[in-house]
Order: sequence, then C-alpha cells, then structure tokens
Amino acid sequence: MIGVGLPGRIARAFTREAQSAQAAFLTSALKHVKSAIPSAALVEASPDFVGLTDVADAIGVTRQNMRKLILTILTNAATFPLPVHEGSTAIWHLAEVMDWLKAKGTYELEQSVHEIAETTMQINLSKEAQRLTPRAQRELRPLVK
Repeated sequence: MIGVGLPGRIARAFTREAQSAQAAFLTSALKHVKSAIPSAALVEASPDFVGLTDVADAIGVTRQNMRKLILTILTNAATFPLPVHEGSTAIWHLAEVMDWLKAKGTYELEQSVHEIAETTMQINLSKEAQRLTPRAQRELRPLVK
C-alpha cells in the first residue's frame, strides 16, 4: 500500500513473505522501491521509534497495564533501555524495549514483531550512521559507548 501525505513524500506499507524480516526488508522491499524510484530516500523504517503507548499496542496490553509498566520502568530505571529522545515525550527503539520485557519474562511477545522491530532499528541506525563524517566517526566512537 502506498500513501501520499506531505508533498514530495511517499509512505509505503507492505506485507512480504521471506525467510526473515531482514530478507523481507533488505532484499525485497527496499530494493524494489529503489528500482522503481531511484531517487527515493528512506526517512524511517518502522516499527522502530516508539512511545510507551506504541509499546503497549505492540505487545498487546491495555493502557492500564501500560501504566503499571511505567511504574516498573521508574523502579527499574537502571536496567530499562535508554530513550533515543527524552523530553515531554520519550522515544525508544521498540526492539530494545521488547528485549527488556523478554528478559523480565512478564509479557508474551510475538517473535515476528520483535524480529521486524530489530530489523527496522538496524536499518534506521545504518541510515543515520551514513550521515557521519569519517572524522566524526573516529572522534565520537570512543565517547558515545
């Protein structure tokens, strides 16, 4: 499915059958988009960047359960993944939150959703890393671990 929202932007949702989420995204969807629209530039692969409500939807819990999770996060701040963005709304990588939930063993998580979230996170991280200059890569690598 293709959607047009902002001028010059195209959103694409798809369903693919492949051996893995990585194969579906990398060897199928992204390559097909690039072959059809060579000038296309990826803005974001999703699901990746999520707020707590998005996490609730992804793991199939209610808002009430999400509130309980928020309290758990506050009491387990040292082990909960760091947000990608923290402000009035915090944003996390869905795969990292799902890893944390899996380690806690308190939620039934769909393996396929986790695999897709991991793949989209890797795609988004790779896309952003390409924007770094070689000098910035050298200087920042030891500082941001």
